[in-house]
Amino acid sequence: AAGSCRALVSELLPDVPDDTHPRDLSEGQRLALALAIVLTARPPLLLLDEPTRGLDYAAKARLIRVLRGLAAGGHAIVLATHDVELAAELAHRVVILADGEIVADGPTRQVVVSSPAFAPQTAKILAPQEWLTVTQVRGALEAGA
Repeated sequence: AAGSCRALVSELLPDVPDDTHPRDLSEGQRLALALAIVLTARPPLLLLDEPTRGLDYAAKARLIRVLRGLAAGGHAIVLATHDVELAAELAHRVVILADGEIVADGPTRQVVVSSPAFAPQTAKILAPQEWLTVTQVRGALEAGA
């Protein structure tokens, strides 16, 4: 639909003026622009390789919001990432590979806390609590847990 790509660009890159040339964007901004172009087609399956590479925390939060919206809309998303916080925030299932072999496979909560090497920082700091993300901690605090 007309304007759908610009709407996605605005969501992912809210401070980038319309007249900015792509070569003048940072690496993370270029990644967000490329993602917006791909997402305009609303593919039923999205394969992403290191989608947070080059993104600052605010841009990563915007990307997570967009990906959650896509998943809620029925899109399948497969991520290849070293960003355990991203996996903890978005994934329902995690498969961890080492030297081409599967070393862990299962529900996110179970897999990412199975080893300190895989656990997000929040889980490491707040163990033995079962919170994996800042979003989960915030929710628990707001609920008075």
